[in-house]
Parts: sequence; C-alpha cells; structure tokens
Amino acid sequence: MSDTKLWKGAIVPASITAIILIIVIGFIKGKSGLVGAVLASFTVLIFFSIHLLVARISRDLDPMITMALAMFSYFAKVILMGVFLFLVTKYTDRSTVDRGSFAICAILITMAWLSGEISSFLKLRAQLPLPSGKEESNE
Repeated sequence: MSDTKLWKGAIVPASITAIILIIVIGFIKGKSGLVGAVLASFTVLIFFSIHLLVARISRDLDPMITMALAMFSYFAKVILMGVFLFLVTKYTDRSTVDRGSFAICAILITMAWLSGEISSFLKLRAQLPLPSGKEESNE
C-alpha cells in the first residue's frame, strides 16, 4: 500500500513536469528538442519506477537478499542506461535528438520525481521500530 502511495506521489509531479517540458522544449527547439525531451521523460520515469518495483518485490525478503536485489537492479539500470546513451549518441544525429534538451529534461524530471517521492514519504509517517533505550546485558 505504501509503495503505491510513494509511486503515485512521485509519478504525478514527474509526469506533469515531463509534459510541460515536452511542450516547451518542443516549441523552442523544434523536432529534435521534442525527441530529446520525450526520450528523457521515458528514461527517467522507467528508471525510477523500476526502483520502486524492486522495493515492492523485496519488502518481505531477507535483508541480505533485499540488498543483493537492490544492488543488482542498480547496476543493471546503470549498465542499461549507459548502453542506451551510447546507442543514442552513436546512431542518432544531433539534428534528430537534441542532447541539451535531453539533459535538461532528465535533470528537471528527476528533481520533480525525487521531490514528489520525498513529500509522499513524509506524509506516510511510517512507524519504524526504535531501540528500547536500555541496553540488555547477558549476565
């Protein structure tokens, strides 16, 4: 339940930011800016959604397995992102995909996503178990 609230809290501001940026940059930079903005939007939204999906899948698992799964998903996303960016820069012309538009959109959508996720997390007021304050002795 809280995973869904986190995702909704993050996807709404990120999607609104993406739509606004696609329109504005498409108007300012033309078709290449539009393509760059759309690619950045898709990339950021998928990248962060996968993170929350992994968190949902691993919430009831052993902490060591959760950490291994989180690290695997992180490295897989970084490698896939590197391959994606390599392919875009290698096989597309600058007149097709505006690199500056891609970068600006990716940064602003990431900021919107993280702001929304932090805001929704703070609204959840998740109760975490705290230590008792007394140290137990083994005597």
